[in-house]
Amino acid sequence: MAKAILIHRGDSRYKDEPGVRYHFPARYLGKMEQTVGDWVIFYEPRANGGRMVYHSAQRVETIVPDPVEDGHYFAILDVGSELSFDRAVPRVLDGHVFESRLRGVDGHPISGGSAQSAVRLVPDEDFDAILRQAFTTDPVALGVDQSAETIDGFAEPLAEFDRPIMQQLLNRPFRAAAFSRQVKRAYGNRCAISGLAIRNGGGRPEVQAAHIKPVADGGPDTVRNGLALSGTVHWMFDRHLLTIDEDCRTILIAKDRLPDTAERLIVPDRKLLLPHDNHTRPHPAYLSYHREKFLG
Repeated sequence: MAKAILIHRGDSRYKDEPGVRYHFPARYLGKMEQTVGDWVIFYEPRANGGRMVYHSAQRVETIVPDPVEDGHYFAILDVGSELSFDRAVPRVLDGHVFESRLRGVDGHPISGGSAQSAVRLVPDEDFDAILRQAFTTDPVALGVDQSAETIDGFAEPLAEFDRPIMQQLLNRPFRAAAFSRQVKRAYGNRCAISGLAIRNGGGRPEVQAAHIKPVADGGPDTVRNGLALSGTVHWMFDRHLLTIDEDCRTILIAKDRLPDTAERLIVPDRKLLLPHDNHTRPHPAYLSYHREKFLG
């Protein structure tokens, strides 16, 4: 087995389904077969305004041929293993190139050649170095306001790597805490359905991070599978008394199962309050899954 960096472009001509499968040509088959059962990190390149960052990790389950396009394959991903990073990690940080094979003899990044490869095998040391930056405990690096009585959006303890980082990727408390931090930060500690942003006497946000597709049903700990919701709204959402319509904005209510007063908990225009960053907005596939449960 081997770990790898996989490049994914939002405007890719390949038939990728982020979080589900990765499409690639036969020239990468040998490398991709080595990743089966191991983990990969996804990288967003510069093309068309890309951020040039590593942003999530996921485990590869198997490789299958594309039944339609000869000479192409799909890497089938373990959907539930996907984990968003606390912060996106640039390919070069403070002059340090994380992928050792992309460093020139002077330590500076190389261009062309292997740097342009969509599939790059990486040693464990490089993989771990990226993850440690992705889940750093340094509030300054995370851009967190330390002047608050509690660190804004980080009420739970930040991840401490007291065990090998790869074990942490499978550790439920670690994943849950990372998911909670990312969702609350994306929504500014405000409930996406009620619009409320309440803090307790110690400054801790009342809002909770809700999975749209539950972990028990194979939902991942990615920010795009999350909504920031106040306690009561979270309870209603988990019981499919509320959901989001096909436009990914309109809030639907199970009027036959809720009293009229429940509508007071919903923003007047019944439009989901979304993060400003498109990369953190709910994925339509997860909203569709939740909506089917609501309608069923």
